Amino acid sequence: MDSRQISDFVGGLWDEQIVPQLVEYIRIPNKSPMFDAQWAEHGYMDQAVALMEIWAKGQPIPGMTIEVVRLEGRTPLIFIEVPGQGDDCVLLYGHLDKQPEMTGWAEHLGPWKPVIEGDKLYGRGGADDGYAIFGSLAAILALQAQKLPHARCVIMIEACEESGSYDLPYYVDHLAARIGKPSLIVCLDSGCGNYEQMWLTTSLRGMTGGNLRVDVLEEGVHSGDASGVVASSFRILRHVLSRLEDEATGRILPGELHVEIPAQRIEQAKRSAEVLGDDVFSKFPFVDGMTPMNDDIAELVLNRTWRPALSITGVGGLPALDSAGNVLRPFTAFKLSLRLPPTADAVKAGEFLKNLLEKDPPYGAKVTFQLEKAGSGWNAPALSSWLEKSVDEASRTFFGPPPAYMGEGGSIPFMGMLGEKFPGAQFLITGVLGPHSNAHGPNEFLHIPTGKRVSACVAKVIADHFLASEQGLTQGVAASHAHTVKGGDGCC
Repeated sequence: MDSRQISDFVGGLWDEQIVPQLVEYIRIPNKSPMFDAQWAEHGYMDQAVALMEIWAKGQPIPGMTIEVVRLEGRTPLIFIEVPGQGDDCVLLYGHLDKQPEMTGWAEHLGPWKPVIEGDKLYGRGGADDGYAIFGSLAAILALQAQKLPHARCVIMIEACEESGSYDLPYYVDHLAARIGKPSLIVCLDSGCGNYEQMWLTTSLRGMTGGNLRVDVLEEGVHSGDASGVVASSFRILRHVLSRLEDEATGRILPGELHVEIPAQRIEQAKRSAEVLGDDVFSKFPFVDGMTPMNDDIAELVLNRTWRPALSITGVGGLPALDSAGNVLRPFTAFKLSLRLPPTADAVKAGEFLKNLLEKDPPYGAKVTFQLEKAGSGWNAPALSSWLEKSVDEASRTFFGPPPAYMGEGGSIPFMGMLGEKFPGAQFLITGVLGPHSNAHGPNEFLHIPTGKRVSACVAKVIADHFLASEQGLTQGVAASHAHTVKGGDGCC
């Protein structure tokens, strides 16, 4: 492999074709079904699919087939097959649906307004992870430009990842015979601790959550008349949540929601903390005077990758400040998002959570928890020696420093499902979502040089996979029957 030629080819393709395509992709408000119930009628999803399909069909890859698969009542899926040498298979994965707009964008930026500033392409979805189909095909094209052999490649780009990938198991079942037996699975939907080296994701947290509601009255009443007699629904909700979370420290209290963290992951967290230092927390836009939850950086890494944590992501029953009268409100509702350790059973955790919150309601109030999500996490299998060596060489070649390994705090339900369906496969989970890229939030951006380097690294790994396969060092297994994924929330 001529690594300089790989870099030049990939970089040129990004500059000439991929970045302009991503600019147009960002303009399309193709929100995930959870955030746009009328996605089919609005047609934005179809626009995004068409943009990617047309570009892919224009690439000079002999024998490549591209199909938009549409199962009735489900979001579409782009399925690409690229012929290769031998009987082995590489499966590459990404998604094209997006998170909603979010508030707080800089005045000159916006979710559907692509803006290039220096090395950054701002806008929703470029890094998370509209670039995946382009980066995957760029890697394959770079290899073919040098006439380097590779295994058959299958690319799957789904359209409901940010809603928990609930359609994907049906597509994997439907396409099982065409997918075959992948021995390497590449996912480009993850993050990176910095933009200076390649990062491999070693684990993903699961999650459960839903709507917790406390009702105390049939209608609101004068607070001067009722306060001290009728308990506040907010206070009761706060009290109920204290069964789950220590409000002083943020620690999740029930032992049933924790797992024993593997020793290897603890050591990797320590090494990641040494590499990143204060970048573990300085990437967040803290207000003046705010500090992270722990002074030990390794503990912060473990907190966001292996320990459960609660976020309140929505509120109901509270009027806006400028219309809040002196009323004791009839109810308060919170949307709970509970991150779970990678190896926790999300279904059991959801059932435990519902029982914990609803039992023995204070004052006999009506406490209900409507469970919405239950997606288990994922812990990567040990890397084969060939893949570990390949990743090390790829990072040193195209970035400079050696690779780094760290878990991610978000969820990619597809990974857990694939881990079950293809137990013999190796996983290369990486991405471009680094410091300040702010996926799901305002001012989201794609760091273009990292996109180029990651694409080149994928090319290197695919080439090495072929050599390992020829030596009998890879193991592909046909798909087993898929289980149904109950909503996660996508990567981050």
